[in-house]
Amino acid sequence: MEWLRKLVLDPRTDRFIMVVIILNAIVLGLETSKTVTASFGRVLEILDHIMLGIFVVEIAARIAVHRLAFFRDPWSLFDFMVVAVALVPTTENFSVVRALRVLRVLRLITALPSLKRVVAGLLAALPGMGSIVMLIGLIYYVFAVMATKLFGDDKPELFGTLGDSLFTLFTVMTLEGWVDGVTRPVMEKHPWAWLFFIIFIIVTTFMVLNLFIGVVVNAMQAEAEKGMAAERAAEREIVHEETAPILAEVRRLRNDMAELRKEFAASTGKPGS
Repeated sequence: MEWLRKLVLDPRTDRFIMVVIILNAIVLGLETSKTVTASFGRVLEILDHIMLGIFVVEIAARIAVHRLAFFRDPWSLFDFMVVAVALVPTTENFSVVRALRVLRVLRLITALPSLKRVVAGLLAALPGMGSIVMLIGLIYYVFAVMATKLFGDDKPELFGTLGDSLFTLFTVMTLEGWVDGVTRPVMEKHPWAWLFFIIFIIVTTFMVLNLFIGVVVNAMQAEAEKGMAAERAAEREIVHEETAPILAEVRRLRNDMAELRKEFAASTGKPGS
């Protein structure tokens, strides 16, 4: 099993898996082209099965090496689930699974440490987003109720019900066609409506959403610092492992010299120098 451990932990194995993931992504992309699949469909299918087999062997080897520790690692579980989805038979009841094969491309996240830090930063930011989500939801609801009461009678297709108002204000918040599609039609009956929508955009799009960005940036910065600290600790460990034999040899030579001085002093009757 030692040879398997060395193979799994070898950086060249990680680079090989990364190349296979990229090639698999290319194959899955080519399968979306009817022209390509008409000419090379069988070849692409064989390549896909070969790459899936490589992923299965790699996951099995990692489980054999790490055993229960494999299932305690969230990133390893992510790799396992992505590969396991691809093994579900694509029958009529599970036809959607065929489309989920593209999830294998997401394994590139675990293959690249920089991407892992980005995703870890986003996940670390989720707890801090809870209060921001509540704030933006409250503001969003207040403006939707106001819009329904103010503009619902004149523009029922946009603000006739609370649900319509929520949907319309969401499109306004994304800044997608809010001027010609929403504001100008409402201003035909309510000339001052532009002020309502501008205040809504400033509060939601420019203020509250920037809070999301701030939380995410802080979390990603903390994750980057944590990653740098782990890398420095790993480098110190490597240096320690490399210098430990040298230090042990120096101590052994020092002890040998001390023994030689004692033997010389005993044979000459003079203290060793």
